[in-house]
Amino acid sequence: MKMTVSGVRSVWTVVALACASFANVALAQDQPLQGDPKHGKAISYTCLGCHGIEGYKNAYPMYSVPKLEGQRPEYLAAALHEYKSGDREHLTMHSQASTLSDQDIADIAAYFAGKPLVSQGKPAGTPPQAATLCVSCHGQDGVAIAPAYPSLAGQHQDYIARAIDEYRKGGRKNPIMKGFAAQLKDEDIQVIAEYFSHEQHPSLSTESRPYTALTASHGE
Repeated sequence: MKMTVSGVRSVWTVVALACASFANVALAQDQPLQGDPKHGKAISYTCLGCHGIEGYKNAYPMYSVPKLEGQRPEYLAAALHEYKSGDREHLTMHSQASTLSDQDIADIAAYFAGKPLVSQGKPAGTPPQAATLCVSCHGQDGVAIAPAYPSLAGQHQDYIARAIDEYRKGGRKNPIMKGFAAQLKDEDIQVIAEYFSHEQHPSLSTESRPYTALTASHGE
């Protein structure tokens, strides 16, 4: 059974206020570490084994590895810290992040972000009802309204659906997303994932600068 219009409005109000509050807290905190993309490139060869291959899939369960180029470095750094702490459950990502210092994380985030997406202010269309809450933080065109939030524009549909389901089931522990995802039915999640993955421009992309440990000695 879907939520009533009044229920959607009530939840939208709560989420919008929570997003604004979270953004204000983030602005009030100390400035994050400045990332060095050159060093991030030098230490990211293992990351590129998955995130540098177009269409690469996570196995068991199978879903697309997320596109990272175009995200905000602040969000990518926060995500790595969550994998490191266990607030996001993923064995491989936890193992990788656990070896990184805070500065390493900032550097890798700066490298993968590249040139973050900038909203053009032209959404591809009216968001479906299931996505009306999402745009308050992630933008009508899928470009996030604040550095702490991920952009969703052009992200893999199956990855978006997987991420929302992890928030719903506790695999990711962000309190705002947990409260929002708990209201969603499976069909709502699919509608949201399809809207942001197929309807948005500009879009995220897979890192296109191949780099391995073997090429490091050649200064690439």
